[in-house]
Amino acid sequence: MSTQRGHLKVVSEVCGDAIACHNCGIYRLGTPLDSTEADPRLLERIAKNRRQVKRGDLLYRVGEPLNAIYAIRYGSIKTYLSTVDGRSQITGFHIAGDPLGLADLHSGHSSTEARALENTSLCEIPIDHLHQLTKDLPALQVQLTHLLSQEVQRLQGLSLLLGKKTAEERLATFLITLSRRFARCGYSSREFNLSMSRNDIGTYLGIVEETVCRILTRFQDDGLIDNQRRLIHILDSDRLAHLAQL
Repeated sequence: MSTQRGHLKVVSEVCGDAIACHNCGIYRLGTPLDSTEADPRLLERIAKNRRQVKRGDLLYRVGEPLNAIYAIRYGSIKTYLSTVDGRSQITGFHIAGDPLGLADLHSGHSSTEARALENTSLCEIPIDHLHQLTKDLPALQVQLTHLLSQEVQRLQGLSLLLGKKTAEERLATFLITLSRRFARCGYSSREFNLSMSRNDIGTYLGIVEETVCRILTRFQDDGLIDNQRRLIHILDSDRLAHLAQL
């Protein structure tokens, strides 16, 4: 088992091993409508800057002007809202390849806070630069609309997850969805690190931390996963997906 793990791309080992451009969330922006391959020259024009964020640091705060959208090269980010009584509601966990900031393009201000769960590198696309590009390249607007629709679908999926599923189904859905997202990015779908805490997972899923720990233990006892601290190894993805109703 240890030999096999050494050959897997586990998320904790991604730092310094950035995601391939064709697996990135903004790759589609550089793809002509009549092609599946992005134009490297256009991608260079779109992603102007690189930005590094250390674990625990904020990328942006609620209410700040939206100066850029981002794509994660490696690492992970959580987005969340804070309530007046000091609690927080996590709205998303974003991993390598994911875009950030798309949902706030209409308002021009950040609607959430974004904090790095680990050392993270991002490609930065200044908003004024993006606006100019969409004027010069009308096809870019179509691709941007497509990315926005994907963000809407993600938020709708979160609403369904919190409103219609049991605690076990929510956690199973979380693990399977994360597994599939890692696979799309070219990483292992069966073995990965959870960069977020159990408390963060519970906050995101609308269940308490103790319930998250208890269900993970139950999943391990049932042979669905092997859980060693933050390392998750999915042993039976079919049964886990069936439990998640996916």
